[in-house]
Amino acid sequence: MTGVLQRFVNIREEEVGPVLASMLFYFCVLSALMVIRPARESLGMEQGLDTVRWLFMGTAIVTLLVNPVFGWLVSRFRRIVFINATYIFFATSLVGFYFALVFAPDAIGNISGRIFYVWFSVFNLFVNMVFWGLMADRFSLEQSKRLFGAIAAGGTVGAIVGPLLAGQLAEPFGTPFLLLAGVGFLIAATGAAALVSRTQPGSVKATATATAGETDKESVEERQVIGGSPLNGLKTAVSTPYFLGISVYVLIAAIFATYLYFTQLQIVAGMAEGVDQQTTIFANVNLYTQIATLILQLLVAGHIMRWVGVPIALVLLPVTTALGFLGLAVTASFATIVLAQAAYNSVQRAIMRPARETLFTVVNREDKYKAKAFIDTFVYRGGDVLGSQTEGWLGRLGMGLTALISVAVPLALVWGVLGLWLGKAQQRKARAVNGGVETLDPTAAASPAR
Repeated sequence: MTGVLQRFVNIREEEVGPVLASMLFYFCVLSALMVIRPARESLGMEQGLDTVRWLFMGTAIVTLLVNPVFGWLVSRFRRIVFINATYIFFATSLVGFYFALVFAPDAIGNISGRIFYVWFSVFNLFVNMVFWGLMADRFSLEQSKRLFGAIAAGGTVGAIVGPLLAGQLAEPFGTPFLLLAGVGFLIAATGAAALVSRTQPGSVKATATATAGETDKESVEERQVIGGSPLNGLKTAVSTPYFLGISVYVLIAAIFATYLYFTQLQIVAGMAEGVDQQTTIFANVNLYTQIATLILQLLVAGHIMRWVGVPIALVLLPVTTALGFLGLAVTASFATIVLAQAAYNSVQRAIMRPARETLFTVVNREDKYKAKAFIDTFVYRGGDVLGSQTEGWLGRLGMGLTALISVAVPLALVWGVLGLWLGKAQQRKARAVNGGVETLDPTAAASPAR
């Protein structure tokens, strides 16, 4: 098995255990998300697309309010404590929503449906952010280039299992039942998180080049509280050029994702009636997208950052997006839109997301959780708000898809240039940490500066 992994994923023998534990963790996280997501989409459509646009704004406000709470947890508790607290909170919330949807079905589409839509959007961002924060904390820059694609593949398997379960369970048991399935996966995720925290991705340290002092230091870091102010993440994200660049990159990514998302909602709304039938359609679209993503992650992602580097990997999604919108300009058919979104999602999850997460391997532990939390939640949802409002505004003006295309292509160009800059800035940070040399030693850069 190790030989197969080394051939296709470029993994070393001592890294197999930590990587498999990380893949299991992400499998549980995305299984929970994707088994529930079709329910979110169908319940959201009960309100109408104009309401969904305003729900995006509500989600952005909630993420801004929740960030100081998460920052407080990071400042006061050990890493495994605030990670488990995050997942247990969302699992408990799911149980509450299940009872609300079952025993107060008339409220669906009015109050409960709207609250659930906003809650899921916050849930989606935070559970992903916490996972990737732990990955950036556990793996070095050199390891992240080789391994993050494979680790993301574990999540993609979960993202395939989730829609499969949703498609099979939605109609016979009803949409609310999917929430209980999500609870089970979240509970399993807490166990996987503990396993990841106890494994040593740099177990190569146990070789002759390591010392007992280094091993003891690693154990001490596991027990340390990060400390600092709960608002430090916000300050860093808006005042540091490196993090500000990441923020703008994420903002643009969210805008494009929102454009494609609303196009899909409009199509499905015209194809099917009823929550359960729409849930099944969303589940099938998600399934096909995840299969394409998995193929890219297993065969390409683990090598592409070593072959062409992080800067080019960050540019691939802007290029893919521009080509997708140019295709829509030629023929705005259902098949073209589905293909454009599938290409966007697969490249985003298989290549761009792992590449983006490597940007956090060269910063300190506080920024890996606090600044990252602000960027991956509020900044991302801010992009949702901008994308949803501009898409709705253009639609009301009667300009629609044509105007979106004229905006999307130049914006993708700016996005690509920013990706190149971020990749180069990461390389400069890595050289600064390692005395002017961008090391290939996986044990280096254990405690980088901001």
